[in-house]
Amino acid sequence: MTALRHFLLAVQFFTRIPVTGRLAAWAGYSPEMLRASSAYFPLVGAVVGCVAATVFAGVSTLMPLNAWTSAVAAVLSTVASVLLTGAFHEDGLADVADGLGGSYSRERALEIMKDSRVGAFGVYAAVLVMASKFSLLAWLGSVSLLQTCAALVLAHVSSRTASLLLIRAMPHVGDTANSKSKPLADQINLKSLSIAWLWQGLVMWALFQYLGWRSELLALGLCLLAALSMGRLFWRRLQGFTGDCLGATQQVCEIACYFGLALSL
Repeated sequence: MTALRHFLLAVQFFTRIPVTGRLAAWAGYSPEMLRASSAYFPLVGAVVGCVAATVFAGVSTLMPLNAWTSAVAAVLSTVASVLLTGAFHEDGLADVADGLGGSYSRERALEIMKDSRVGAFGVYAAVLVMASKFSLLAWLGSVSLLQTCAALVLAHVSSRTASLLLIRAMPHVGDTANSKSKPLADQINLKSLSIAWLWQGLVMWALFQYLGWRSELLALGLCLLAALSMGRLFWRRLQGFTGDCLGATQQVCEIACYFGLALSL
């Protein structure tokens, strides 16, 4: 029951899936519970990935098979994932791009990242990330429908698992008093991190018949490399991370996962 409460809290925090009323009251909330819910971020990714995969498969099945089918399915599946998460991670990506691209000063970069307005760097980053997703998913869809659906689930799970490494490795910076991510960022303990990686392993085991271990390991390896690169960037520019940094890392790691699977397949 405790694990289910933590999972529902993670769903409530990171998606637009309604966890309200009596269900929300039963799940409860505290900073400690929110911190513990980080162990279930991969499961939230599995939910988002399954919804995106269902849309991709539905569009690919219903539309006449031609060169544009996979492209349309890629766009609509991405739209579904964005609607499900409320563009939570995409917004973080845009804020990070504006902050790091708009100033070399650490303090000024953090100030820009708190601004709700989107600047030129944020727009460019969002457009390039979306274009990367669409093109990679469209190419994967032209190879195999089942493998693309599996890729969507694996990428959404792996990108969220990899993002947890930033919480473990670096301090939270910025406006800690008003940050929604601060309870998550205090310090993820080894137990929660181990549970998250257990979910990661179970998802990979469930999908290996569609992707194969070689493809999965290559995708996970590039995903971890992307997370390491993002962490290095944040440490050099900010000496830590913010909630926006986690969203940006998730987006970059998701693309790295698709790229790894495209290379392998």
